[in-house]
Amino acid sequence: AIATDCGEAGRADFMSLCSLSPKHDSAAAEKLFSNALHTCKGDIHLGSVFHLAEMCGVRVAPSHKNADADAADAGPFFSHTCARKKKHEEEEKEMKGTEPLSPLPYFPQDHDWPEPLKSILSFAKTPAQHDVLLLGAMTVLGASLSHIVRCKYGDKWQYPCLQTFITGHAAAGKSVLVWVRKLIEPIHEEIRRQVAESMKAYRKELRAYEALGKARKDKEPPVAPPNRMFIIPGNNTGTGLLQNLIDSDGTGIICESEADTVSTAIGTEFGNWSDTLRKAFDHDRLSYNRRTDREYKETTACYLSVLLSGTPTQIKPLISSPENGQFSRNIFYYMPRVGEWKDQFGEDELDVEAEFIRMGHEWKASRDELKKKGLFTLKFTQQQKDEFNGHFSALFYRSSLVTGEEMSASVMRMGTILCRMMCITALLRSLEIPSLAVPDPTINPENLKDGIITRHNLSITDEDFRAVLALCEPLYLHATHILSFLDKSTELNSRGIADREMLYAALPQEFTKQMVMEQAEKLNIPVNTARSWIQRLREKGALDMVMVKGKGVYSKKQR
Repeated sequence: AIATDCGEAGRADFMSLCSLSPKHDSAAAEKLFSNALHTCKGDIHLGSVFHLAEMCGVRVAPSHKNADADAADAGPFFSHTCARKKKHEEEEKEMKGTEPLSPLPYFPQDHDWPEPLKSILSFAKTPAQHDVLLLGAMTVLGASLSHIVRCKYGDKWQYPCLQTFITGHAAAGKSVLVWVRKLIEPIHEEIRRQVAESMKAYRKELRAYEALGKARKDKEPPVAPPNRMFIIPGNNTGTGLLQNLIDSDGTGIICESEADTVSTAIGTEFGNWSDTLRKAFDHDRLSYNRRTDREYKETTACYLSVLLSGTPTQIKPLISSPENGQFSRNIFYYMPRVGEWKDQFGEDELDVEAEFIRMGHEWKASRDELKKKGLFTLKFTQQQKDEFNGHFSALFYRSSLVTGEEMSASVMRMGTILCRMMCITALLRSLEIPSLAVPDPTINPENLKDGIITRHNLSITDEDFRAVLALCEPLYLHATHILSFLDKSTELNSRGIADREMLYAALPQEFTKQMVMEQAEKLNIPVNTARSWIQRLREKGALDMVMVKGKGVYSKKQR
């Protein structure tokens, strides 16, 4: 707060306050203040200090002889009120700019997903909860399958590691992701038990080594075991995150219900690990070097997944600009506001958390069996490849015409994301339909006879293939909406991007000007604005127009 409002001039006052503590460390205090000057975002002010002081019984009043009398006459001194009110008004103003003019689309709700996705989705009470549970489950289950299933896409092996951000206003229902985390906690807990046992053995060896006395010079000291984990804390330093990943063979998931846990960590002096998130999406090599003890560590590939939730205002501190590459690597989903009160008591006594804990233990058992079978490689049929390419070719062409270059990278990476989702879906379905997974034809026949099969070719059913492909359009529209308020520094990054996409998507393949006006009214888009957009799309070549019975009929161009 002092750094925000006083800058360097406030250092002496800060040091004076710190010196009151019996644990005062002047060097640490100096470093803390310097860090605050460097990293503060201007969102904490002196008013907050006065407020906290008053909560602790400290009375803030003018410092002169009649201060007590003046304070008594003036009544309580709430110097923080204006600052907090201003901040609240700024937050409310910023939040208002994040709402879409009309509801964003939901995923198709009628597909029969494989277990455990089907059971997970049964706990959804609204279409938005259905979608969030699906994305959350895909992310955490995919994280646990990172060394088990893959597919070839873009001349690279793609593993099912996803980076998902669920956003929405307070009390929109994002808390269902807390249930999803329960699915992978048994995996994390087993790893931590193994680490605890290894550390116990290491300490025993270390004590024996230290007891050798002078004879230690002829012995190698015991080496501490890696501090492995599966669920990696978001409150982490840059080197800390790298250390966690390298100790865990590059595998893990960051799962935080408040996105500012991650954005605050990234913004600290020793944070700045947004580049690690970008590298992790592409399974790149990670490494670090400590100059102090000349320690160098690396992992040849990274399989980090991320599942975050938070309000729309928490996105920008994490992804300050769509140009840094992090935006296009994320799956975004915007949860709508809750419009009415809903009964939270329910009619049954089902303990949902206990059900997810149970499903988590069942999933761990299924995943352990899959690990024993080796590596699964998803193979698409030529028809599926053609359908996939046709779908994304049309979306890429449309995106370049409607939004310019803003969403091009997102469309390209969305193809990668959907392929990873297809890996997860196909592998889960193979647990129900074993014939979807067959031994790799390159396996030695002798090994086949002995039942030693370490590689499998995996197929995805057409129904599951199309169900995952159907997620593309809603996810694209959610991403364009997030883009519309993420960066308002240029005219292109305006609210109109999302609104144009919503209007274009809502219109049929062929439509009239009257249909445009009617659809614009439904979407709360000004009629004149809609008319100018349609004219602009026609000038860009995105639309053809022919006269039919004296009326102009527009037709969307696919290429």
